[in-house]
Amino acid sequence: MNGALREVSGQAPILTAAELAAARRDLPFPCALRLDDGSHLGLLRPLRVLPGKRIVGEGLWNERRVLAKLFISSGSARHWRRERDGLALLTAAGIPTTPILAAGALAGGGHYLLTAFLPDARSLASELENGGDTRARLEAVCARLGQLHAHGLVHGDPHPGNFLFDVDEPLVIDGDAVQRRAAPLPGPDADAGLAQLLAGLPPEKTLDTLIAAYRTGNPRHAPSSAALWARIDRYRRERLMDYLSKTVRPCSLFEVRRTVRRFTVVARADAAALAPLLAGPDRAMASGISLKKGCTATVARVEIDGRILTVKRYNIKNAAHALSRAWRPSRAWHSWREGHRLHFLGIATPMPRALIEERLGPMRRHAWLVTDYHSGRNLLEHLAPHVDAAAPPPAESEALTRFFTTLHAHRIAHGDLKANNLLWDEAQGIVVIDLDAMTQYTRAAAHARAWRRDRARLLANWPADSGLHRWLDEHLPPAFQRHFLAA
Repeated sequence: MNGALREVSGQAPILTAAELAAARRDLPFPCALRLDDGSHLGLLRPLRVLPGKRIVGEGLWNERRVLAKLFISSGSARHWRRERDGLALLTAAGIPTTPILAAGALAGGGHYLLTAFLPDARSLASELENGGDTRARLEAVCARLGQLHAHGLVHGDPHPGNFLFDVDEPLVIDGDAVQRRAAPLPGPDADAGLAQLLAGLPPEKTLDTLIAAYRTGNPRHAPSSAALWARIDRYRRERLMDYLSKTVRPCSLFEVRRTVRRFTVVARADAAALAPLLAGPDRAMASGISLKKGCTATVARVEIDGRILTVKRYNIKNAAHALSRAWRPSRAWHSWREGHRLHFLGIATPMPRALIEERLGPMRRHAWLVTDYHSGRNLLEHLAPHVDAAAPPPAESEALTRFFTTLHAHRIAHGDLKANNLLWDEAQGIVVIDLDAMTQYTRAAAHARAWRRDRARLLANWPADSGLHRWLDEHLPPAFQRHFLAA
């Protein structure tokens, strides 16, 4: 790999920070930059880009693979110093991080900071995304955060992506967010930092083991689980709203194109592969396999670059329908956001990949939603052999209980909870589809009313005297709960 990097960097054009800033996301990689000591940094590929502000990429410097952070805006010195000083604080406290190899000014403006490139390192975020048993990883990260707090250091953004596992011990990264406070960190500040970390992790039934792990790093402080729950709930709501706002604006995760006649948003990682589909969604649907031809929606399964996707077109029935829909977000827009909401909350649904809206200025017309395709059978078909049994099979029983408990805890109502909209997946359990009417309620009383309708709609799929109907009635969250109505 070093040979390939050396060859590329030797042939690459030498650019300035101003040229990189002007390029925005259209970066001319590979390229090279001249450093203040006269050496050259060859850049092979970008890993993260904040257009006009910062670039993180893989490169070669002095015959060594490096992770390069480039600060290229006019006010870059402040952020560069914070990154450098934060990593230095971690190193001085004996907290594992990526050591600084070099830091300084770029020739012609801007700044750089180089650390070792760790090709096999995986963040806690990627470990969580890939599933499996991550308990030991979670406890190790909580212990590491406790260690920071014991040394009087606070990490302003302790999300799972900022803890890196090169082998088994977590490294703390993103020095820009690290600051020194009083040692040890005061209890309220320590609680806030731990709650921020836990808010980015999968919901836990109990915090006891994670609090115990935290205390191995910071034995002087004993967080209260009750106080943590309140903070975690607030931080999760804030993180969710921030994430949902990103799903419809240009950012590192999503590419957005807006004209007078069209609005398109696509996951940035999928933008190149889905470009032909985005250019002509109806053509793609016509060449695919029809799944549904309805008055209000048409659905097709399509294959793009070897990937199987579902494309749903939301139709306009007539002039009156067009007028009623013109001034509201489309059903595709709503389903796009709700799909991302569910993924953020760890509830299985086909991943939304792209959203397309036809527009005339502020008025909306036809719209398309592109998601991953799921081949699972719906629950009406899957549970048909068990309608008269005293209970569904153990795996289905556990999945149904977990799914509805989670949905109910987040005050989410589906709006059309028929069994056809719930799919069975051997690995994921229950997968929910058709999110056009899904709503997350802030008021408990409003959610209770919506849940009663959802519950009745689901139970209506099976005869009232059947074993499955009776089992669901006993195991679903109840239709009436006094504390919800009183909230």
